[in-house]
Amino acid sequence: MTDFAKTRAMFDIPEGMIYLNGNSLGPMPKTAPAAMNSFLTEEWQPELIKGWNTKNWFMQTNTLGDRVGRLIGAAPGTTVVGDTLSIKVFQAVAAGLSMVPDRRVILSDNGNFPTDLYMVEGLMKLKNKEYELRIPNPEDVMAGITDEVAVVMLTEVDYRTGRKHDMKAVIEKAHAVGAVVVWDLAHSIGAVPVDVTEADTDFAVGCTYKYLNAGPGAPAFIHVASRLLNDVDPALSGWYGHEAPFAFDTDYRPMPGKIDRMRVGTPSIASFSLLSAALDIWEDVDMNDLRARSIELSELFISEIETRCPGVTFAGPRNPEERGSHVSFRFEHGYPCMQALIAAGVIGDFRAPDIMRFGITPLFINHSDILGAVDVLERILKNETWKEERFQTRSKVT
Repeated sequence: MTDFAKTRAMFDIPEGMIYLNGNSLGPMPKTAPAAMNSFLTEEWQPELIKGWNTKNWFMQTNTLGDRVGRLIGAAPGTTVVGDTLSIKVFQAVAAGLSMVPDRRVILSDNGNFPTDLYMVEGLMKLKNKEYELRIPNPEDVMAGITDEVAVVMLTEVDYRTGRKHDMKAVIEKAHAVGAVVVWDLAHSIGAVPVDVTEADTDFAVGCTYKYLNAGPGAPAFIHVASRLLNDVDPALSGWYGHEAPFAFDTDYRPMPGKIDRMRVGTPSIASFSLLSAALDIWEDVDMNDLRARSIELSELFISEIETRCPGVTFAGPRNPEERGSHVSFRFEHGYPCMQALIAAGVIGDFRAPDIMRFGITPLFINHSDILGAVDVLERILKNETWKEERFQTRSKVT
């Protein structure tokens, strides 16, 4: 049984703050400063260039990749970390297209995170043949999986509403018509149980700065099914993925049969130190326990808001099994209301046009946090605090 009081004590959250935004940026683990200081004083400073060998920096993409992969049910040797999520989306979709060269349709949905769609648009511009990106409503995706489709690219959990795709059903239908599937797990890993092996996933990508709490700009990851590792085409052919990177050949030869071929360029070893510290917290966490607690807290939050906060409308699926681990509410004045919440120490975020979004993260959120957050929201709505001038100006980051 996961001890959530123990995991809560592992985070350094400012006193008096109720942090309901771990779905966007996780809080700092208490071990993060020591981990970074250790990297600086025990690795970089004394070892300098030797650290690539003596501290195994060169293979941390893989060793940390396996630790991340464990959280999504990936077999060892099928996941690497590095780069950004946008880069990993590009890699995965490009590789998927090369596997189905006679098709020209990429299917996503209009609830996908926009950068995923932007990366596909950019990729299509580089192709010398016409491709089509289809983005139906999320609930219409299954009907859109036909034998015209080359790649289905979906974020499992909708970043706005929390709606969750049925991963296994999507994969089964896509494979039945000969399509490849790319999953963005940015709002899944560390939030809901995922088993990419059991679901027979082709590609999965994601970030580590949300529910995994590895810090702003922390490295992304990419998983490739074992059955594809020998043939998958790495469109971004960086030296880190070369068969013999230190032979310094002028021609690219991808690492045969290994996930290494999906590595690109030199990663940030400093950020790896923070990722490693963050992953330590997950060693004793059972994802089924976490999911059960997440649903319990989410249902409490939804019930309390609907009872006590008139004018705020729940925006996600009613069935908790069809949601991820964040909950969203529509409110006409959602932006200034969220700013008023933040000023009062309840941290969520806003997504256009009218969604107030709250991450339910059991590693550090408990029942008293949920009830305290609703108390604050109820007070803001009753007093119409959100109307204050200071809450009307939009910042660059919402």
